[in-house]
Amino acid sequence: MEKFEIEIGDSVLSLETGKLANQADGAVLARYADTVVLVTAVASKGAVKGLDFFPLTVEYRERSYAAGRIPEIYGRREPRPGTGEILAARLIDHCIRPLFPKDARNEIQVMATTLASDRAHPPDAIAMIGASAALCISDIPFPGPVGAVIVGKVDGEFVINPTYDEEREGDLDLFVTGTKTAVMSVEGRANEMPEAELLDAIELAHEQIKKIVEMQEEIVARCGKPKRELTVVKAGEDLEEKLRFAATDRIVKSIGIIDKLEREQYLKDLKDDVSEPFDEDESVSEDLIDYVLTKIQKEEMRRAILTESKRVDGRGLTDVRPISCEVGILPRTHGSALFTRGQTQALCVTTLGITSNEEEIKDLEGKWTKSFMLHYNFPPYSVGEVRPIRGPGRREIGHGALAERALLPVMPDKETFPYAVRVVSEILESNGSSSMATVCGATLTLLDAAVPLKAPVAGVGIGLVKEGDQVAILTDMMGVEDALGDMDFKVAGTKDGITSVQMDIKIEGVTKEIMEMAMQRAREARLFILGKMAEAINEPRSEISMYAPRILSITIPEGKIKDIIGPGGKIIKKMQADFDVQIEVENDGTVNIASIDKGAADQAIAMIRSLTEEPEVGKIYTGKVTNVTNYGAFVEILPGQEGLLHISELDDGYVKKVEDVINAGDEVQVKLVEIDKFGRLNLSRKAAMDDKTKPQDTETTTRPQKALRLPKDRRR
Repeated sequence: MEKFEIEIGDSVLSLETGKLANQADGAVLARYADTVVLVTAVASKGAVKGLDFFPLTVEYRERSYAAGRIPEIYGRREPRPGTGEILAARLIDHCIRPLFPKDARNEIQVMATTLASDRAHPPDAIAMIGASAALCISDIPFPGPVGAVIVGKVDGEFVINPTYDEEREGDLDLFVTGTKTAVMSVEGRANEMPEAELLDAIELAHEQIKKIVEMQEEIVARCGKPKRELTVVKAGEDLEEKLRFAATDRIVKSIGIIDKLEREQYLKDLKDDVSEPFDEDESVSEDLIDYVLTKIQKEEMRRAILTESKRVDGRGLTDVRPISCEVGILPRTHGSALFTRGQTQALCVTTLGITSNEEEIKDLEGKWTKSFMLHYNFPPYSVGEVRPIRGPGRREIGHGALAERALLPVMPDKETFPYAVRVVSEILESNGSSSMATVCGATLTLLDAAVPLKAPVAGVGIGLVKEGDQVAILTDMMGVEDALGDMDFKVAGTKDGITSVQMDIKIEGVTKEIMEMAMQRAREARLFILGKMAEAINEPRSEISMYAPRILSITIPEGKIKDIIGPGGKIIKKMQADFDVQIEVENDGTVNIASIDKGAADQAIAMIRSLTEEPEVGKIYTGKVTNVTNYGAFVEILPGQEGLLHISELDDGYVKKVEDVINAGDEVQVKLVEIDKFGRLNLSRKAAMDDKTKPQDTETTTRPQKALRLPKDRRR
């Protein structure tokens, strides 16, 4: 067993190997503070046939026992991976995939399992480091090591590997990976951070990453296995020469075809033509022909960009595709918008709800809720394909999370806008940067739904083509440029700064200078897009949709919560049925009443106030006579609260018998003249009659039945 340690941020990072999971090709136990992750790496002995891609899978799982909990779902086993687990797996995948040979066909699986959690330090970066170390000490060819850290910003200072609380409270949450010489990937959110400041955070992260890489190099020197060879796709020289002769000139002619489907059909016809001479040759597979043609297409696309500044669809390097924006395009929805950029189109719809509509998250940190949700759908018709419709995949979850992070910093707080907000993005057409189109469309639909955003947000994808010292930055990257280029850099933000960023590269890192150029290009495009969006809508609607629930809020004493809920929720359920409203009671005494009909909500509020009001000396009440005695009457002025109306306080003159003035069941106006030392209420009808207070200054209320006590654990 070997163990290595280094101090990073506020804790010690340790990597241990040789003790656990020794039948895996590589296994490392990574620990940071009291958060522990086991990461393994295994590669198949031979190639997987019939694939046109590198078969790498990355899995990340969190065990409930890591946080000392038993799963709450039926069966008490961990469910399928949640959103957080899928996003963590994507982070690892985005970093390590570019380092493998793209034409390798051995199946490789990296698995990270969180075994212990201190509920303070997120395991994402720890899992990434463990994945790199496991691959490096294995016999799997991997040109690492790579390191990872999270950078936060709390009280104006950058923090390495912040805690969960620091992430939430800070202005930055940035996941950065890299090698000793360059940054590999960047992903996270920022609170409208200037580009220069974000670059400083990335540079700080890279300095820490270098230390982590050096530690792994020491591990490899002491524990690393000799590397095997992976099986790669390779075309014979004769086949490649023939295909190049037949296809190159025609592929060059495809550069400049604007329409995606037209260009794809052109290339399909080309493939059919050049494949025909090899139909009878069993040694030449369709996958092999695809491999060579894609290789030629990549070379020619990159050549045109670097030597002619000409892109696949004919645009210049800085050109943004044509943009159109529409809002309010759907009836009945609370907000809707259609954002189109070139051949990428997002239909975004907003729905407003109440607190009970918030999403409940259960993870290693514990239970928490989120009031803003953004869901991204990518149906097959958006790219002209036919495939089965299943639940959201990693792409849908990842793109939705990226767009959600972009908008979160500008969403209003609950005091300003007490709604649960869900945005759904339906990608109707896709040709690159659909997640950034979602950011733009989501901003438009939120404004259409009268959500008071702090500022509009737009996003754009930036690409890169790099050959030696030649570098071309591509504004508003489209699909084929993503597939055949070297970088996918998505940047979203307001006019004042960045709110979300995601960078994936396909080469061995990018320099600070390239990132700086890309961010500047993204800022220029973002401001242009924001201008186009403002032409459609530049501020929130003055009122929410007539079909959206109005939420009115009042605060009651915490001790009165039981009075509006009733036994088994009887009273609150009756109010909801009587007034056709939804009522939510929070533990701090905040009561939210939601209804499409404001008048009904006002009636419910009046009822709640009547149920929770405290007796006030000097106030006039309309109460109900509950009992008559020979010395006076008892009057219920508030639910469950009766006072004595003495016979001497019934009228100005002499009253011989109480029944001469009032009887049981009568309603009577009385004034509360005293609450004695025993808490008894003394009332006067005579004082109420003599009181000179004008009616509009007097609050009178008719009281319903007495509320019953609700057990504390049922008050939600």
